[in-house]
Amino acid sequence: MPAGTRYSPIGGQAVIEGVMMRSPSMVATAVRRPDGTIVVQKAPFVSLSRRLKLLGWPLLRGAVALIESMQLGMAALGFSAEQATGDEAAERKKQARATFWQRLTIPATIVLSFALGLGLFFWLPLVLTDLTGARSGFMFNLVDGAFRLIIFLGYMLAISRWGEMQRVFQYHGAEHKSIAALEAGDQLTPERVALYSRFHPRCGTSFLMIVMLASIGVFMFLGRPETIGERLIRFLFIPLIGGIAFELIRLSGRFADNPVVRIFIQPGLLLQRITTREPSPDQIEVAIRSIVEVTRDSGTGELIPI
Repeated sequence: MPAGTRYSPIGGQAVIEGVMMRSPSMVATAVRRPDGTIVVQKAPFVSLSRRLKLLGWPLLRGAVALIESMQLGMAALGFSAEQATGDEAAERKKQARATFWQRLTIPATIVLSFALGLGLFFWLPLVLTDLTGARSGFMFNLVDGAFRLIIFLGYMLAISRWGEMQRVFQYHGAEHKSIAALEAGDQLTPERVALYSRFHPRCGTSFLMIVMLASIGVFMFLGRPETIGERLIRFLFIPLIGGIAFELIRLSGRFADNPVVRIFIQPGLLLQRITTREPSPDQIEVAIRSIVEVTRDSGTGELIPI
């Protein structure tokens, strides 16, 4: 069955034995515990781009969304790890003894992950391109972009072979299927949701692919970096690249049935063959629980209009 036919502002992320879903006003993470029960962490969340008009402008909102997604994703991963191991005592202890330094764990992890990402996907390609002897600005940036894509695809293939990631990829597929069913206005039952595709044009994997491709175009305008300073300046353009990718991924979600757009989104959909797997009914049930919780207004219990 094809993906959904209407655009929905619901997005998600697979976590350990669960799924995190996010709407314009809520974030919810559903996790399957070792005893088979499903536990949900739910809280109101309104993006900074919605609270501050300036940050809601095109391109700027993409940079904001990227940072917020990393923050929410790390928090959801931490919650899912605790619940998936069934360590309730550790969770109560953590909540009771939260200190200033412990509260810095998530931001510190985000900063470290971002720094490692910059080094692997942006600095290393520059070093490798230098070794090729490419001199012109056009050729240098073309080769730099090719190395970036190769490293990115190699990284994806490497983590896909990690046994522990297989179940995460299954939950990733469950996330996509449940969102597609919601967008189609179908019943959110494991049987109905299972009929939908595990590939979705608004996937974070597709977003990363677009980031890799958009970076080639943006860096073309910067020419060949001759000094360390010129290379570091490139990092300042990453929010712009993220903003461009964000706008493109939004458009691809809204116009996924357009023949031209379908061609444009194919690389991302192909990459999802690596980062998603067909989920089991119980995994789909977890994704459904998350999406139902996140689409209920915390005050009235009614569905948020989409």
